[in-house]
Amino acid sequence: MCEIPALGAQLERVKSRVCAADGAPSSFESVRLVNCVQENGKQYAKVCTSIGRRFSTLRRRMIKRNIINTLSHSESRVRYPLIWLMACSKVGIRLSIGASAMAAEFSQNSRLDLADLPDESVIFGQTAAMCEIRDRIDRVLSSDLPVLIQGETGTGKEVIARFLHLRSSRRQAPFVKLNCAAVPAGLIESELFGYQKGSFTGAKDDRPGLIEIADGGTLFLDEINELHRDLQGKLLSLLQDGSFTRIGGVEEKTANVRVICATNVDLLKTVESGGFREDLFYRIDGITLRLPPLRDRRDDIPRLCEHFLWKLARQFARRAPRLDDETVRLLMEWHWPGNLRELENWVARAIILGDAEGLRVELKHRLGATNSWGIRQVRVNDLKEASRRATSAASGAVILKVLRANRWNRRKTAQDLNMSYRSLLYKLREAGIPQRRRTHRRFPSDSF
Repeated sequence: MCEIPALGAQLERVKSRVCAADGAPSSFESVRLVNCVQENGKQYAKVCTSIGRRFSTLRRRMIKRNIINTLSHSESRVRYPLIWLMACSKVGIRLSIGASAMAAEFSQNSRLDLADLPDESVIFGQTAAMCEIRDRIDRVLSSDLPVLIQGETGTGKEVIARFLHLRSSRRQAPFVKLNCAAVPAGLIESELFGYQKGSFTGAKDDRPGLIEIADGGTLFLDEINELHRDLQGKLLSLLQDGSFTRIGGVEEKTANVRVICATNVDLLKTVESGGFREDLFYRIDGITLRLPPLRDRRDDIPRLCEHFLWKLARQFARRAPRLDDETVRLLMEWHWPGNLRELENWVARAIILGDAEGLRVELKHRLGATNSWGIRQVRVNDLKEASRRATSAASGAVILKVLRANRWNRRKTAQDLNMSYRSLLYKLREAGIPQRRRTHRRFPSDSF
């Protein structure tokens, strides 16, 4: 019984997540917690009511036998637990009813609004690749073909999926997300397809899956490449005719959902290696959207910074620092391996720390990072520069190997390589190899 207050706090956490104003709720967490509270609330109400009836019967028998009249203190021992148990029963009933209302409220709040997303100028920017994706989205909005979104981690695949949903005819229905990499393989089937009462230990009631919750709307499967191969067949059946079966059930159910999948790997290579079903790949690959990394959208970085500054300043209730032209130039020069997520974190640090100058110095340090020889790294801007760097790295590796074989005798090395001594010195400088042997450090064999 002592768990009832904790259960009420759990219900409040669910409500705060579902009603959060800064974004759509997490489908997996909200549904799981709502069902947990609803089920436990019913159990507490049933147990408390049953024990309360037993206490009431015991009290009547004690009064009938005049036991309470002779032992006045015994009545308090019976009366107060009875009152407490009946109160607990009412709490359990309220939790159960509240959880049912929360389930309905979750379904209502899972409907997105365009206000939940950034402006289109922020999402698509002005680069040619993103403008092409925007045009392609316009052409597929009228159809319910499955969509496969590919791109590196942090390129905004979920934002594109939500935009697709809000621009489609299903925008009034729920948008339900499941991250296939975040849910254990043993639980993902029950979360996705639901289960029947008694189908396994702990299944004390029927429970719908996310597919049923998303009926009429959109089901977004993130990191689809992490979906267990045993479940890929059931997902294929859903995509073919919209039918599925709950765990432990015999009745075939149907759901009208549009499936949008996302992955940060080359799914075709995963198919070729046997990690993903080929028939499922060609089923989800109705329309493919390949999102470019942020390093290919450098012209969009100033507009993205403005959006993140405005958004995060409101979120943290802080004053947004001003980014001068020098800082913006440095931001555009950095290659952003973490893409939009890394840029957002950088802006968040600038707002929280309030030290734009320190972060600007950090950017300069990153851009001026040096290799193991103390030579500044050159950022690859085009194919010509990449070719030059590859050639320099290959020649440097050969020169270093011959130098070691000749115990750093440069003249003998030049003879073995059939080049002049001056040319060897130039190649050493270009590759960043010291002209004299450094005894205090070990030269890595794979530095080039």
